[in-house]
Amino acid sequence: MSEQSEIFLAKSTIKAADLDHRQKINFNIGRYNAVVPQGKSQFVNLDIARERAKNIKWHAIETLDKHLEEFEKQFSRRGGKVIWAQNSREALNEILKICREKNCKSIVKSKSMVTEEIHLNEFLKKNEIESIETDLGEYIQQLDGQPPYHIVTPAMHKSKEDVAKLFEQKLGTKSKLSPEELTLVAREILREKYTQAEIGITGANFIISDIGGIALTENEGNGRLCTAWPKTHIVIVGIEKVIPSITDLGQLWPLLATYGTGQKITVYSSIISGPKQLGETDGPGEMYVILLDNNRSTILADTRQRESLYCIRCGACLNACPVYKNIGGHAYGATYSGPIGSVITPHLEGMEEYKHLSFASSLCGNCTEVCAVKINLHELLLFNRNESVKQGLASISEKTAWKLWKFASLNRRIMNMGNGELKSKVVNKLFKDWNKHRSELHFSKKTFNQMWKERFKNTADS
Repeated sequence: MSEQSEIFLAKSTIKAADLDHRQKINFNIGRYNAVVPQGKSQFVNLDIARERAKNIKWHAIETLDKHLEEFEKQFSRRGGKVIWAQNSREALNEILKICREKNCKSIVKSKSMVTEEIHLNEFLKKNEIESIETDLGEYIQQLDGQPPYHIVTPAMHKSKEDVAKLFEQKLGTKSKLSPEELTLVAREILREKYTQAEIGITGANFIISDIGGIALTENEGNGRLCTAWPKTHIVIVGIEKVIPSITDLGQLWPLLATYGTGQKITVYSSIISGPKQLGETDGPGEMYVILLDNNRSTILADTRQRESLYCIRCGACLNACPVYKNIGGHAYGATYSGPIGSVITPHLEGMEEYKHLSFASSLCGNCTEVCAVKINLHELLLFNRNESVKQGLASISEKTAWKLWKFASLNRRIMNMGNGELKSKVVNKLFKDWNKHRSELHFSKKTFNQMWKERFKNTADS
């Protein structure tokens, strides 16, 4: 068992028994489920809209090299600078290089899962550069010293009382502030940070190939402030986020809004195609886009797993997953949690350490059912399991157990032996892990095979 697997089991065991945690996350996911149908009402045929979006991403991923090169060509024409980063280390070094060139002391950052993936804040802190999260949920998590809990809603596991208590501890505010008052406190602090920062860092929801721009969507306006105030704007984005044309946004943006937050369209939707041009009064003087691979090309090379790169990070699969709703986002021990995280993390971080995530699923298929771009997530989890076995990562005890199970299952005499109490005792003693969080198994006194024979015999006699 890997170290990450042991950590996962320990954390998930604690969270699964935490009724307070379960109440909070189910309350917040319940609010999400209540508004999503309103967003879906904008589509005349939702199934066709999802299918078209999947086709857009399919085309983009199948011709990824062409569209990334086109993006670089168009973006560079307007003075933007593209940096290709093979891994986290290269991306971090390039960011540090830019920071030192600009004599940067502070950075404002909008919500970005890719920056979490490369552990940017921790890296900048080691190099004595202040990095402030400006998304309210991310800011709350940063104050608490925690990573995001959810792809879309970073502080989903916290109640308003939890946030008020945190602000009291960290910022010295009153203990019983309302959500509106807490927001105003954060706003007052962050507004000053925007004016002080030398560099603004964002992610990107999409890379638009034909115009050489990035699409950024958010609900608080912090993303626009991060790109407008500082003199330098750095975008860090995974290479899979590319789409062929600006016209594709008409299909993807509404789906992302609906499946992400239940909105018909997100409040702030921006297209940024380079630094401030001659005659323009707004925008950064310099703009960089760092195109991050970080093992995405490994997924691209796997024709079975390539489909996972279609993901638009709406977070719908997390909200639908019964496992996620019981153990929460932090138990996964990875940047990307829930079903999509369980699919891609073993490839991004290593199958040996993270294969267990692909087994943390009931395979109910609800994640596939709710995916905005129809990714067959539960099938991809099965492919991961198959791949881990092919790589020889299954333990001897696991292999032996399945061989015995197969042998017994194919032998009708064995299957019919010791029914009822005897079989229950043997199985419950043999599979001890099953009983840790579940009641014991109880087998019927007769197997289906025996009952069928009895019924057939009675029918024949009559």
